[in-house]
Parts: sequence; structure tokens; C-alpha cells
Amino acid sequence: MGSQQCMVCIEAKSKYKCPTCVIPYCSLACYKKHKETPCGNPKPVLADEEPTDISAKVVSGDQEPKASCATPVRSIVETTIRDPHVERPIYVDEECEVLERSQLESIAASSEIRDALKDENLRNLVKNIDSSSNPKEVS
Repeated sequence: MGSQQCMVCIEAKSKYKCPTCVIPYCSLACYKKHKETPCGNPKPVLADEEPTDISAKVVSGDQEPKASCATPVRSIVETTIRDPHVERPIYVDEECEVLERSQLESIAASSEIRDALKDENLRNLVKNIDSSSNPKEVS
């Protein structure tokens, strides 16, 4: 995985992305400099548009994906964007890739997942996927 260059100082490799506009930056100083000017939100995906990015896909081992979703993707994505715990919009390829709140809560409460996330290698992999401009290519 190639790390992107900081778009603020244009000198160092980026380690982080702005939660609002997803611009890569390398440090707190660059983040503060970037925030001196307002940045724009990425355009949220509409139900009739082709999604361009997938930033989260979690599959629960004991639950089968639903064949059809009851709630339209647009309302789920807009609700997710308004949630203060989400840093940036989530773009999905398929409607059923969006998990329900109860599924997310089960994942968050799972002691097995919490134990697995104590592994430094797994945390680094998740960090690399999250900070990648092309998450599907990270291995």
C-alpha cells in the first residue's frame, strides 16, 4: 500500500484524513492549518447514483445477509452521516452492505471482537484500510 502525501504541507506522508472532506494530512499542526479554512463535505450518495467508494463492510459470522433491505440506502446513509460517531459518509456498492443498528451494537459489544482488536497487526490492518484511498486493494 502506498501512503499518500500530506495535502497541507506537501512534504510528509499522510497518516490521517479530515473527517469532513477526507483530505490527507500528516500531523495535528497540518490538521489545524487545514481547519483554518472551511472544507466542504463530500457529496453523499443518492439512491439512484452509482457509488464510488466503500468505506465499511462488516459481515457477521452468525447472521446471513438479507436478500432485500427494508429501508432504502439513502435514508440509512443519511442517518449514518448525521450520527456524531461517524467521521465521514459511508458509500456502499450494495444496499444490504449497510448493517442495522442492532447488528452494529452486537459487533461493538462482542468480547471476541474486542479481544481480536487487541492484536496490533489487526489494528494496523484496519488503520491501513481506513486511511487508504483504495481500500479494496489493501492486503
